[in-house]
Amino acid sequence: MTAIAQDVLPIFILILFGFLLVRLKILSASVGDGLGAFVFNVAVPMLLFRTIANADFHGASPFRLWISYFAGVLVAWTIGHLIATRLFGRDRREGVLAGVSSAFANNVFIGLPLVERTVGPEGIVAMSILLAIHLPLMMIIGTVLMERAEQKTSGQPSHGILAVSRQVGLNLLRNPLVIGLIAGMVVQIIGGPLPKMIDGLVGQVAGTAAPLALISLGMTLNKYGMLGNVRIAGTISTVKLVVMPASVWLTSHLLGLSPQWTAALVLTSSVPTGINAWLIANRFGVGQGLAASVITLSTAVGVLSVSLWALLLL
Repeated sequence: MTAIAQDVLPIFILILFGFLLVRLKILSASVGDGLGAFVFNVAVPMLLFRTIANADFHGASPFRLWISYFAGVLVAWTIGHLIATRLFGRDRREGVLAGVSSAFANNVFIGLPLVERTVGPEGIVAMSILLAIHLPLMMIIGTVLMERAEQKTSGQPSHGILAVSRQVGLNLLRNPLVIGLIAGMVVQIIGGPLPKMIDGLVGQVAGTAAPLALISLGMTLNKYGMLGNVRIAGTISTVKLVVMPASVWLTSHLLGLSPQWTAALVLTSSVPTGINAWLIANRFGVGQGLAASVITLSTAVGVLSVSLWALLLL
């Protein structure tokens, strides 16, 4: 338990550190926004590029990994949607948002640093394979479902699934994370290691990704609060932190993934809800309070759930 605490607690201590920097007015929230932009646009893409470019996949197929993780996404998303619409009487749009909040893990800002510390290089390879399709798939599905829910709720004409998918797809092609992954895949396909000087320079920038991501996340959390959604946020956070990783663990075992890949997938699925849920809510102008509440609450109690999952897996 002591070893687990030494790996997990620093993750959340850095988040708390970032939160206090803004709360105590040592730094402004705008600094956190700038830091987050650097992490998202530069540091993490460099990390993904270097990881994929230098990885040895041993001929492993990614499909069992993707099926294992997204089976958990499907279970958590469905339960979250039903909880919001059937148990709490929210409309279709907030049902979609509850599904997103239940299944969209903060893989970049918390998952990557966590897996790097606890599982190591083999876990980062698994994370890179997951992230190759995670963000595009989740954003497209979330946006398309929200668009359809908006049309059914308000009666406004739909823009069409193909049109929405095309727009989201074009945006994702400009996404730095996707660019980093594609660049790494190109180097991997061409073969041969990166030149030593380039690898060293990229490695130095990539090394800042984990700590800066966590600090910037903590600084950003100052924007959010519970906003009167304690009961539904608590229920959805439980789905995110308990039900989703349990589903991923079960599917990973049924499909025979290696212990390292299983640990990486379960741990990243057990981290708090990602900010992407709030971005979708903000874009459609609905459920911002719900998304913010889930992000805040799941992050606050995430240290306990992540520690328990790490104790079971490692």
